[in-house]
Amino acid sequence: MAAALATLLILFIVTIVYFTLIKRSPKNLPPGPPAWPLIGTLLPKLKKQPHVELTKLARTYGPLMLLKFGVEPVVVASTHDAAMQVLKTHDRILSGRFAPHSVRIKGYVEHSMVWADCTEYWKMVRKIWRTELFSTKMLDAQAGIRERKVGELMVFFRKKEGEVVRFADVIFGCILNILGSVVFNNDVYNYYDVDDNNDKGMKGMIRQLMVLAAIPNLADLYPVLGTSDFQGLRKASAECVTRMNQSWAKIVRERRASGDHSRNDFLDVLLQQNFSDPQIDALLLEIFGPGSDTSTSTIEWAMAELMRSPETLKKVQDEVKTVVGNNREVMESDLANLPYLHACMKETLRLHPPVTFLLPHRATETCQVMNYTVPKGCQLMVNTYAIGRDPKTWDEPLRFKPERFVNSEVDYQGNDFHYIPFGAGRRICPGLSLATRVIRLILASLIKDFEWSLPNGMHPSELDMQDKFGLALLKDVPLLVVPKLITSHLPI
Repeated sequence: MAAALATLLILFIVTIVYFTLIKRSPKNLPPGPPAWPLIGTLLPKLKKQPHVELTKLARTYGPLMLLKFGVEPVVVASTHDAAMQVLKTHDRILSGRFAPHSVRIKGYVEHSMVWADCTEYWKMVRKIWRTELFSTKMLDAQAGIRERKVGELMVFFRKKEGEVVRFADVIFGCILNILGSVVFNNDVYNYYDVDDNNDKGMKGMIRQLMVLAAIPNLADLYPVLGTSDFQGLRKASAECVTRMNQSWAKIVRERRASGDHSRNDFLDVLLQQNFSDPQIDALLLEIFGPGSDTSTSTIEWAMAELMRSPETLKKVQDEVKTVVGNNREVMESDLANLPYLHACMKETLRLHPPVTFLLPHRATETCQVMNYTVPKGCQLMVNTYAIGRDPKTWDEPLRFKPERFVNSEVDYQGNDFHYIPFGAGRRICPGLSLATRVIRLILASLIKDFEWSLPNGMHPSELDMQDKFGLALLKDVPLLVVPKLITSHLPI
């Protein structure tokens, strides 16, 4: 046994040395910080806040820079022109996907849309998402569902008037219920359930998956390790995915057995298209997972920024009250008449993007980007955090200033590479239309119906605005708020 282990160790070392010291690298690679053989680029702060560290490094090494994660080359695009090269000019070649080993779970990754390459299956699924879930026609038809779920959120906050509430947890639950109602006509979160609020329900499973996916994996740094799972990340992810699948398995099984597709929800669409259970599981996981966490973080950041800026909060509150009044709830049809609210959301997405790096791309062929060589198989990361805070593009980039988006033609549809919170090109977030509706509807309702304060007399200027790196950019210190009702139309 000892001899076998020694042999494997020698083979491992020889393979590593070959790939790092003997195998010749392509010429004319992008510049970057020095990298150690076997270890790669050593950056003390990279583990805790890579988005901040890589933004600083880009000032030295330029818009396109090369890092080594272990033995793997990674190219980082940190400016709008570099992002345009990756996401538009060379979109076809650079739209491959790098899937970390922690998500390469049997029965999931082969049916994934988020982590799959742009195959025919991927194109077919994305078309279904675009037409049956996120089209303007479908979103308009389902507006009443979202308004009802946001109304339930407002009722919960009324019942918690004067109490300290962990803001993001409750918002997360509302978004889960919006998605659950659209997907299979069911709530998946109970505001008053102890398990749901202690992260034992779907909310907890989603957050665990997001954490696991963001942890550096040895197998990603050293491909010679193959499918090894020394850290147990893939096992933990698989267990979490299994629990998630079990939460809707009964609904899928009963719906499939009955043959009744009269609910006209997204599950009906998938069943009518003859999707298998593993395919449905993968797609539902990706609807509930990334979308709920990123939308929650955006709303939390927006509320924190508005509380720290009383003049801005009053301005947007006055706008909402002028349009909606005090005797009814906000409706999605009101959103088009709330330009300053829209500007506040845009500014939040600029300063606190849902993801600091777009999910990693992979070069399917060797190509030239900004006169540098990006080799086939190389991983690429687009630093949306750096792009949104680039002083060459944005005046006072670290200041929350919604006015910069008033009467501005800059949008988040992937047309302006100075501002790509949802990405661009063929990999642009398919759910951005739903996300931006939900974010504005919830924000407008919160600021119209309630005044908000912090616990124990804390002043908003004392709020900790430090972020925490992950697949979604979260507040390091969760926002705790105390709601006070200022309208009378909400039921008790």
